[in-house]
Amino acid sequence: MMLRPFTAVENDMVPAMAICLAALNGFCAVAMGAFAAHGLKQRLDEYSLGIINTAAHYQLVHAVALVLAGVLMLHWQGNLMKVVAWSWFVGILLFSGSLYILALTGIRWLGAITPIGGAALLLGWGMLAYLAWRQLSLAP
Repeated sequence: MMLRPFTAVENDMVPAMAICLAALNGFCAVAMGAFAAHGLKQRLDEYSLGIINTAAHYQLVHAVALVLAGVLMLHWQGNLMKVVAWSWFVGILLFSGSLYILALTGIRWLGAITPIGGAALLLGWGMLAYLAWRQLSLAP
């Protein structure tokens, strides 16, 4: 299946952009997980390593979800799938990003940002459920 070329307005989430962001996030998640397991094992305590593992896990899961969003944009009309993709991307940045910084720097107030990222991730999943339910109601 061929992806359509970029033809959208600036800042518009199109399938190829969602898949590109997914690939970059997948790369970063694997890199951070490996770096924590091998490069930081002697420098960070178990608690901080656990935080990095959680961040990498959620980042990787939602990178795969962004691939799904890119593919579904090709099949489902409307802008709601773009909301799903943007929610997941922003959620990854806020959730995983704040956890990475927290684990590496010890800046505790960043923990207050993490739930905002989690809410964005949940918004994406809720919107996907709504879109799927809507597709069921449109089926003959």
